[in-house]
Amino acid sequence: MKNILMTVGAAALMASAAHAEISDNVVKIGILNDMSGPYSALGGQGSLEAAKMAVEDFGGTVQGAPVEVVGADHQNKADIGATIARQWFDAEQVDTIMDLTTSSVALAVQAIAGEKQKIDIVTGGGTSDLTGKACTPYSFHWAYDTHALAVGTGGAVVKAGGDSWFFLTADYAFGYSLEENTTKTVEAAGGKVLGSVRHPLNNNDYSAFLLQAQASGAKVIGLASAGLDTQNAIKQAAEFGITQGGQSLAGLLLFITDIHGLGLDTAQGLYLTEGFYWDRDDQSREFGKRFMDRTGGMPSMVHASVYSAVTQYLKAIDAAGGDDATAVAAKLKEMPVDDVFGRGAKVAANGRLMNTQYLMQVKTPDESKYDWDYYKIVAEIPGEQAYMDPAQSGCPLVQ
Repeated sequence: MKNILMTVGAAALMASAAHAEISDNVVKIGILNDMSGPYSALGGQGSLEAAKMAVEDFGGTVQGAPVEVVGADHQNKADIGATIARQWFDAEQVDTIMDLTTSSVALAVQAIAGEKQKIDIVTGGGTSDLTGKACTPYSFHWAYDTHALAVGTGGAVVKAGGDSWFFLTADYAFGYSLEENTTKTVEAAGGKVLGSVRHPLNNNDYSAFLLQAQASGAKVIGLASAGLDTQNAIKQAAEFGITQGGQSLAGLLLFITDIHGLGLDTAQGLYLTEGFYWDRDDQSREFGKRFMDRTGGMPSMVHASVYSAVTQYLKAIDAAGGDDATAVAAKLKEMPVDDVFGRGAKVAANGRLMNTQYLMQVKTPDESKYDWDYYKIVAEIPGEQAYMDPAQSGCPLVQ
């Protein structure tokens, strides 16, 4: 009997030690994004499902502790996002927050995470400031940023002869950053920016803005927006006969969910830059079909990057032997990323995942052979070319 008790006691001690370095004996991952507004299709519930897929594929536990995923809607408002983040960190023992569509929310939450020494991994927000002046030792940017979009789509359009631009810009941090980065790319290539106009987030009527763009005479109207804002602008530009009049549209941030919403008749020929396409190879197709079975749609770049970020975070906890944020952050910057989203990618000193970006063109209806067969891959852009040199990013962590 004594031996049995000793064996049971030893087993209990071993089980306790297995997750003694996991705070609260559970790893809790928060997915904070737009669940009901203009960016809900590209992130939303799909990001929550992608996070759950990653946890299940990892085995549901790390270092002997269970992994939980929670979600919330920040409604694209920085104050709401900040309030949820504080509640999660202070009262609900959330260890990390991910996704963070809408750059203004991402910046607010990242500041709080840095203050509380908690890890945040942005997959939905786009401003390059996240790994620039706003970087922290605990912050990471995973999917794309405005610099990469400018290099990809902006650079390709200028190279194709689109050397004069007018911007329709979403009136918040992401839009400003995308316009600024694309302007630099256009001007560096010898082009000119003839003007810009800002529109509210989640806008419905683009007639006045499109008339200004049309009157500018610019060859290219750059849409520095995302989600339903970009879709609505493209649809209304078609109604105004913008492209028939000789001007071109450049959707500077488009997702496969946008193309699905627009339809190929409207979206055909558009260039765009993304970090993931479900139909690129066998690995991405397998992931895409699993995601489709669970959600009814193919994964966007954001969905795939959430899966990647959650997987890598759990790997970093495993490698660190616990969920201490300083140790996990060090492992995230040390370990290569090699999964369905990032193939042999590395995390730079400023927290930027230097993943490959793909310049793509939307197929015509005749070229598309099956459901969600939307893209032709025109070029691959290595991470070192797509993203800003970390030493030039303005991040105080990089000497």
